Amino acid sequence: MATKTTAKKEKALVIVESPAKSKTIKKILGDGYQIEASFGHIRDLPQKNLGFDVNNGFEPTFVIIPEKKKVVTKLNDLAKHSDKVYLASDPDREGEAIAWHVRQVLDVPEDKVFRIEFNEITPKAVKYAVEHSRTIDMDKVKAQQTRQILDKLVGYKLSPVLWKQMGNYHLSAGRVQSVALRMICEREDEIEAFVPVEYWSIHTELEKDGGMFEAELSKYKDKKVEIHNEEEANKIVEYLSDKSTEYKVSKITNRTTKRKPTAPFITSTLQREASSKLGYGVQKTMQIAQKLYEGIELENGAVGLITYMRTDSVRISEDAQVMAKDFILKNYGEKYYPEKPNVYAKGKQNVQDAHEAIRPSYPERTPDSIKKYLSNEQYRLYKLIWNKFMSSQMTCAEVANKSVEIQAGDYTLKASTSKITFDGFLKLYNDAEEDENNVKEKIPDLNKDDVLSCRKVTPKQHFTQPPPRYSEATLVKALEEYGIGRPSTYASIITKIQTRGYVEKLDKALKPTILGRTVSKQLVNQFADIMDYKFTAGMETKLDEIAEKKAIWNKVLADFYTPFMDNVNKVMATGEKVKIETNVKCPKCGRPMLVRTSRKGTLFLGCSGYPECQTAMSLNAINEGGETQSTEQEVCEEKCAKCGSDMIYKTGPYGKYMECTNPECGARKAVVKTTGVKCPKCGEGEIIERKSKRGTVFYGCNKYPECDFVMWNEPTGETCPECGSLLGKVVTKKGTTLKCSNIKCKFKKELAEDSDTQSEES
Repeated sequence: MATKTTAKKEKALVIVESPAKSKTIKKILGDGYQIEASFGHIRDLPQKNLGFDVNNGFEPTFVIIPEKKKVVTKLNDLAKHSDKVYLASDPDREGEAIAWHVRQVLDVPEDKVFRIEFNEITPKAVKYAVEHSRTIDMDKVKAQQTRQILDKLVGYKLSPVLWKQMGNYHLSAGRVQSVALRMICEREDEIEAFVPVEYWSIHTELEKDGGMFEAELSKYKDKKVEIHNEEEANKIVEYLSDKSTEYKVSKITNRTTKRKPTAPFITSTLQREASSKLGYGVQKTMQIAQKLYEGIELENGAVGLITYMRTDSVRISEDAQVMAKDFILKNYGEKYYPEKPNVYAKGKQNVQDAHEAIRPSYPERTPDSIKKYLSNEQYRLYKLIWNKFMSSQMTCAEVANKSVEIQAGDYTLKASTSKITFDGFLKLYNDAEEDENNVKEKIPDLNKDDVLSCRKVTPKQHFTQPPPRYSEATLVKALEEYGIGRPSTYASIITKIQTRGYVEKLDKALKPTILGRTVSKQLVNQFADIMDYKFTAGMETKLDEIAEKKAIWNKVLADFYTPFMDNVNKVMATGEKVKIETNVKCPKCGRPMLVRTSRKGTLFLGCSGYPECQTAMSLNAINEGGETQSTEQEVCEEKCAKCGSDMIYKTGPYGKYMECTNPECGARKAVVKTTGVKCPKCGEGEIIERKSKRGTVFYGCNKYPECDFVMWNEPTGETCPECGSLLGKVVTKKGTTLKCSNIKCKFKKELAEDSDTQSEES
């Protein structure tokens, strides 16, 4: 009698970057698949040297990151006991490189390892990826490695120039971050050099049969009117106010226009809209979007709610178009869906078009239907993405516009209004600053040649304004327009120039510090090519060409290396130490104060007459204009806890503090410096900078003593990938290290000071 044999069920290992994806993918693929994370990169160029051989075609040498050795051991063990291994890192160049590095450390046969990628974590996308696996794209890997080598080379060679010339071993330069700093500094130069120009406008209140409306002076003898001063304005006001001046309707124009919906989000537009509409910074936006992409726990398990959030393509798939069409027709009706699906052009340089635009994975999962599963921040960002995508697939809005021209002698006045007659895509999303429905004044029914009564003439003085400082959002837009950086690099660029003290944020605007302006000036004067916008954008194009087999990676590096090193060597041989002089005068001797560096690397103001004059003060003594702070006493809102008197702000060598105005009391209190990071223990307080009795800086909850949470290193806001505790930042001469705040956890990660990116868009 024949016996039945049961076929052995295959075991498959899927290696992802982030453990947050594991639940979502496990739910989709089932029990036959084990999901494990590499926690990002497992290998890197060595920290203590360049890590590539200039004389051997720039061939790199990679080492396992020390804190990833256990991860590598575990992945190898699991791979050896699996029938198939799928490398499922992110669908971009950085993800391709991570997959290649993982493959290099896996001691298993080549034919059991497969590369898969998906733009969204949905059953259809993930299963399709498994069924259509491929080999690793080495052109993408080489493009990523070229960027990595370029960034290491620039940082490794330029930073010592700054150390030598400015005497501060905490300074660093980067291939892309330094160009972003230059943009901010040049904008500040424009603001300081700006000379306001006076101009005037004339406004009238007109009436017809009790209907009042406002009209503004626009022309004089059919030419655009320009009023330069009050004298000119008063002459016009005198004429228009004269009772003999007749106001007659000369032209009425009625027309209907269509407002087209705009494309769904790409990384940069999402960051800008999240900033303007939600008040989120670039880094915060990407952190929230990452969680929405990787998966949120809903009623039936983890679900990926949006497509990959690092993209510069506005393309959407046919499946997404069909899903959007079905939803719009079902929920809004035929008049809200166009005759043909809306298709959007790329519209900017260096678009790689590797992914779709950012969109919801499931249009039927409306923001309100899953609101209870989301945090408030996740809900608001998801709603922004959902509304933007769905509106991009809807019909145009129709707007009725009316403009009226009124003749008063040789002067022409104009009034206009508009009204939305069909909302179309505006039913879900309006990306204009003002809604046409919000019309302040309505124009009464008028006919040509109607005579109007003038009730009031008002002149208004104006001055031209300097260009505004960049915000995080507008800096991203500028970087994108120049073709500098990639979607995944914007957040890290902006974060680095702030954490290094080159830029500070004032009312959401980015202002360069004295240190930042000096660093930028030195780099621009001495390394014109590296700091050139077109050169930096051109290098991005060359990286694209490497990925597309149009350029050879080590030739790109060789063409860059020789002239770059010639310049570095020349500057190192001739460059002298730089004095960072400020506009601040020494309060004792009147000589200029210089920015100096203490033995511990702290920046402070020291008198240029040192050692004869040893006056020192905090950098906080400088106001926005670079001058010393006003001698007027700034009164604090807080009262003295000892006697109830007013407290005033003062600045000492160690920074700003509060002092009681009562001379018999004289109590002092440090000004609290908050990190903006929420306390993980109580969930209510914020972590602030504190000092021990011995003067040691540490970080603790501001709800103390109710909450006793403390950590010794400055929190970054990020969590440990191994235990979930907060990560702290340790800065030394050798670089910056992320360290887990949980003393039982040994997780550490060194950040390459010379790299401009943590990940890179393909």
